[in-house]
Amino acid sequence: MATANTVPAPRTAPSRASLAVLRSEARLFLREPGSLFWILAFPAVLLTILGLIPSFREHDDALGGRRVIDLYVPVAVLLAMIMAGLQAMPPVLTGYRERGILRRMSTTPVRPSAVLGAQIVLHGAAALGSTLLVTAVGRIAFGVRLPGQPFGYLLGLLMAVACVLALGALVCAVSRTTKMAAAVGSVVFFVMMFTAGVWVPVQSMPGTLRRIVEATPFGAASQVLDRAAAGAWPSWVFLGVLALWTVLAAAAAIRTFRWE
Repeated sequence: MATANTVPAPRTAPSRASLAVLRSEARLFLREPGSLFWILAFPAVLLTILGLIPSFREHDDALGGRRVIDLYVPVAVLLAMIMAGLQAMPPVLTGYRERGILRRMSTTPVRPSAVLGAQIVLHGAAALGSTLLVTAVGRIAFGVRLPGQPFGYLLGLLMAVACVLALGALVCAVSRTTKMAAAVGSVVFFVMMFTAGVWVPVQSMPGTLRRIVEATPFGAASQVLDRAAAGAWPSWVFLGVLALWTVLAAAAAIRTFRWE
């Protein structure tokens, strides 16, 4: 008696659906000039304004011979990440949940997690794109040196992006409405801006305040990027702080996130 071996068809439908969601979300994302400006352009604009201050272009012995503008390149990079993860992404996902879009998607072959994944990819890519723009402006306009430890700098960038997206997902998880997401995101946003060194570089903060800030995700990220930019491998302590915050925020987001 002859037997026929059946080969299961490859499961390409879920991946195709996820790609379709990503393309759709990308089109919607590109239609939001406000988000694109604040993530992609604003950090570079801010760096340009600061670079035009003459004293910021002068070498300072208190900073190890570096200039203030040299310190602000990593800060502008972190600002783009904060804009993407804490200001732009939470209201989008919370709005989808509030309007019942995620609930309706749960009854289709396209899972709601595809939307979450697409938003993470898009906002992460936008933050990294802003990093390239800020680095180019710093180098071309103000002679800021490229990172002396590129592998350490890249590691710090990827860990900082992962951390801010985990924090953004947590903001989505605890916010039931878009108004709440905007309120919670704004509070976290301004705290993270301070700890990233937007107003005062972390390296210039007084000793006790600096040690407290270095225990926060973006205080640690600022030190990681600054040390890698100066040519040294980032401290494993600061890398560990970043990793710990990422794991804690991601675990809390997974535990509390609801699709409806």
